[in-house]
Amino acid sequence: MKRLAIFIYGVGSYAVFFATFLYAIAFIGNLPLVPRSIDGVGEMALGNAMVINALLLAVFAIQHGVMARPAFKAWWARMIPQEAERSTYVLLSSLALIALFYFWQPMGGVIWQVDNRSGQLLLAAGFGFGWALVLYSTFLINHFDLFGLRQVWLQLLGKPYTALPFQTPAAYKLLRHPLYLGWFFVFWCTAQMTVAHLLFAILTSVYILIGIFLEARDLLRVHPEYRAYRQQMPMLLPRFRKAKRIEEVEEAA
Repeated sequence: MKRLAIFIYGVGSYAVFFATFLYAIAFIGNLPLVPRSIDGVGEMALGNAMVINALLLAVFAIQHGVMARPAFKAWWARMIPQEAERSTYVLLSSLALIALFYFWQPMGGVIWQVDNRSGQLLLAAGFGFGWALVLYSTFLINHFDLFGLRQVWLQLLGKPYTALPFQTPAAYKLLRHPLYLGWFFVFWCTAQMTVAHLLFAILTSVYILIGIFLEARDLLRVHPEYRAYRQQMPMLLPRFRKAKRIEEVEEAA
């Protein structure tokens, strides 16, 4: 019964994440599918709205960043079943985003606006490409491990969890962080950049850059071969020239 309960908990946490992921597309893209999106007419003083939005982003960043660190994971695993640790992380991250969606304050004001139809279509394509790249990159990493489903499935079968080996499939042979590149497309590709959207884009971009630094430090501890990979591969923008063969890095491991 305990194994089944953990499995159901993991599946439920993933369901909450996936619903939040879909909602985020509509929220950031200002699609008329959600009651409140990132843009809109300000409902309170600009300074107050800015403080509220910054705090909402800070809550997500602290939760998402701190809980991802190995030291916190080791401490957290003492209080919950280790097999459910990743699912709990995914669930709490989703809840932090849901709070952000619910309490977000539109701020009005247009920083830039693209009226050209071709420009609008190009930016919309970039926005869609960003979401597709984010989702695609999670499957390259191992989507089901990243969101806790593999962990709860293995424990349901009574099998031990084994950490994933260091690999550089597909897009990871061109750059180190295709998933984060996708997020940059999502945050910045918009035909109308409002004050609220700009605040969101700047703060989330800063958070990603900090996360890249912290993630590299953690990967170097667990995967020494990551050092050669990091020296060889660009961080966010692929180099359009013949690169060294990634297989050499994998063989060195």
